[in-house]
Amino acid sequence: MPLTNGADYVIMNNPSEERNVLKVKLMNKIAKVGTDVLSPNRYEVGTDLQGEDAIMVRSANLHETEFSPSLRAIARCGAGVNNIPLERCTKEGIVVFNTPGANANAVKELAVAALVLASRDILGGVKWVESLQGTENVAKAVEAGKSAFVGHELAGKTLGVIGLGAIGGMVANAAISLGMSVMGYDPYITAKAAWSLAPSVRQASDYGDIFKHCDYITLHVPATPQTKGMINEKTIAEMKAGVRILNLARADLVDATAIKSALESGKVACYVTDFPTDETAGVKGIIAIPHLGASTMESEDHCAVMAAQQLDEFLTCGNIKNSVNFPNVGIPVFDKPRVCVMNKNVPNMLSQITSVFSSQNINIENLANGSKGEVAYTIVETNERANEDILQRLKDIDGVFGIRTFG
Repeated sequence: MPLTNGADYVIMNNPSEERNVLKVKLMNKIAKVGTDVLSPNRYEVGTDLQGEDAIMVRSANLHETEFSPSLRAIARCGAGVNNIPLERCTKEGIVVFNTPGANANAVKELAVAALVLASRDILGGVKWVESLQGTENVAKAVEAGKSAFVGHELAGKTLGVIGLGAIGGMVANAAISLGMSVMGYDPYITAKAAWSLAPSVRQASDYGDIFKHCDYITLHVPATPQTKGMINEKTIAEMKAGVRILNLARADLVDATAIKSALESGKVACYVTDFPTDETAGVKGIIAIPHLGASTMESEDHCAVMAAQQLDEFLTCGNIKNSVNFPNVGIPVFDKPRVCVMNKNVPNMLSQITSVFSSQNINIENLANGSKGEVAYTIVETNERANEDILQRLKDIDGVFGIRTFG
């Protein structure tokens, strides 16, 4: 849905001047260490608020949620945002944040566990021992029957890592330390991510390179129209016989029908997923973990703190960091008035915005601007507070759809 001029205008001045508190609504249980970031002198935080300025959410589905007209931001305590209506939020000038990297270590550790579970039938062995309860001489029975659960070592095998962001990079490095050879592929890898990889991680030329050469394949990419079903009948056919596949990213990345068929034929030796579905739960050869990737006390704390800090900075000074639908734009706070403008990403917008201030002989002391897709965001810091005439002139610019003021 394209942006419409005049969809929503927000003239919000410094909260300390205009209102006593800002309201942050919790759509899930959020770690207290995170909500404690939001000072009670400035924020009201709770689950039953009306007229909220911001939302903090983990897994709650917001696609059918009717947002308050005052809603300015949503912070997802985690990386994935498929439970949030991004297109609608962008149109309404609602900035959506996530917390990339905050749960990366937790997912990495689960990936290491998944590698071991995919290699050795530990779960089957444990269940078998449990079945021996009440029988005589369990130790003797164990020694006689343990050969049924012989597995494979990770050392010397090749792991293919698809997606080398915060999580994928950590998994690649951990696998190196386990004695595995690692190939990685990520067409969108950042310089920072590339520098964080162990030197021995080899760069694959494409997905096919991973499929052809790897004994294990682990997925660490977002669910998008391009990645949906990327593991399917065709791509599985390119893989080595007996390949073991890990999916701790999103269920939609793997075609369930194709993976079950490949397990039956032996083409795939094991499939480990952190996203059980009606099609994969209880299937032989599939180890379905109940979405435990980020379910550690430490991870939940890290995500909650990061989400709260990003909300606080945006709501109190307009800076944007780690947004998925607006550009990251920020200026250090120097106690000067500022105006934040949301607009369509079209030519000549920045010059129109700055000319409004110069026409009133207002000096622009600092300026930051960025764009993302079809939207752009500008912070203008001035030597005096913008008056109503300036705000109206900004609003009248064709393509501007949101304005906030501070100071």
